[in-house]
Amino acid sequence: MTKIAIIYYSSTGTTYKLAKAIEDGAKNAGAEVRLLKVKETAPKEAIESNKAWVKHVEETKDIKEASLDDLEWADAFIFGTPTRYGLPTTQIKQFLDLTGGLWAKGKLVNKIASSFTSTSTKHGGQESTILAINNTFYHWGCIIVPPGYADPIQFKAGNPYGTSFVSNNGELSPDEVAIEAGKFQGKRVAEITKRFLKGA
Repeated sequence: MTKIAIIYYSSTGTTYKLAKAIEDGAKNAGAEVRLLKVKETAPKEAIESNKAWVKHVEETKDIKEASLDDLEWADAFIFGTPTRYGLPTTQIKQFLDLTGGLWAKGKLVNKIASSFTSTSTKHGGQESTILAINNTFYHWGCIIVPPGYADPIQFKAGNPYGTSFVSNNGELSPDEVAIEAGKFQGKRVAEITKRFLKGA
C-alpha cells in the first residue's frame, strides 16, 4: 500500500480543511495516510488574541505532530501551509529546517512530493508559497507532482501548482471547488506514487 504523509500547519483551520480533503482523496485512491500537523511555535499571547485560533488549537489537539520518522516512512508527502507574506509559515519552515540529517543521508531522494496553501486575500501569494515549499523538495531530490490541469475540477479551481483557497481574512471556509480540488490532488499523488513504485 502506498504510504503518504500529509504534513500541514493551520492557525484558524482553513489549511487544515484542505488537508482533510487531500487526505480523503489519497485514502479513496487506496493509500495509507498519516495526517500530521507541525509543532505550534507562536507565543501563547498571539494565539489567545484570536478566538478562531484558540478554537482550532483545541479542535485539533489530538492530531499527531509530524516527526522526521514520518518522512522516512512515507513514499510521498504533501505539505500545506497558509502564506506569510507570500512565503510558508515559520512553523512549516522550522520543521523543514530540521531535516538536514535525512537530506545528508539521501533518505528523501526519489520520494514523491506535492504542496498546497491558503491565503487571506486573492493575490496573497498562493503560487509563491507553493514554489517556496517546492524549493526544499528540489534539494531533497524529490519528484514533484502538482495537480496541473489533469482533471476538470482544476479548470474551476484554477491553480495547477497545488490546491489553494482564499479565506477573505478567515471569513470563508473552503468551498466545494476547493474541497474537490484537494481530493483530486490527494488522489493524483497517491496514483502517481503507486505507478512510480511499481516502475510503470
